[in-house]
Amino acid sequence: MPVIKTQRNSSKRQFVIGKAAKLFREKGFAATSMRDLAEEVGVEAASLYNHIQSKAEILQDICFRTANLLTQNLENIENSQVSAIEKIKTILRFHIRQMVNNYEEVQVADREWRHLTEPYLSNFKVQRRAYRQRLANIIIEGIQKKQVKPIDPPTAVIIMLHAVSGIESWHRSLEKISAEQLEDNMIVILVDGLKI
Repeated sequence: MPVIKTQRNSSKRQFVIGKAAKLFREKGFAATSMRDLAEEVGVEAASLYNHIQSKAEILQDICFRTANLLTQNLENIENSQVSAIEKIKTILRFHIRQMVNNYEEVQVADREWRHLTEPYLSNFKVQRRAYRQRLANIIIEGIQKKQVKPIDPPTAVIIMLHAVSGIESWHRSLEKISAEQLEDNMIVILVDGLKI
């Protein structure tokens, strides 16, 4: 029976999750079977159960690891002594880098979370809403301090997060700018419009 071959410094479980994220992004969670995953990893389906219990468990891992990374970054920035504009820039840069460097998992967390089972689905929705509200609160703070134009904060958050999600098309582009240029361009486009 073939063994799961992994890249250096990568656990077998993480290797399987990485392959699953690729399949979930390409085919969707619902359309991906354990057999598909076993084929992608290069083992018999039965041997996958040595590393994971179910497809649902993989989705939980991807969604909550991604959400926790973003939340931890937000917590590090929220109470810093910089302007609201600088906070927003720093948060967006982190989002962009996640989309560039951890594309498969971030896309799955962003698009496939609806397939989480309870109680994980409710928990994820709460975490997602709280994250967006905390980001909106930074914009509200900026408006109050006359650092940000008087705009609707929830609308601004939706636009920014959807723009970052659109980096998917950058990944598919045959002629693309560098990741650094992409990040800098997005910051100019998304943040300069907020400034007074």
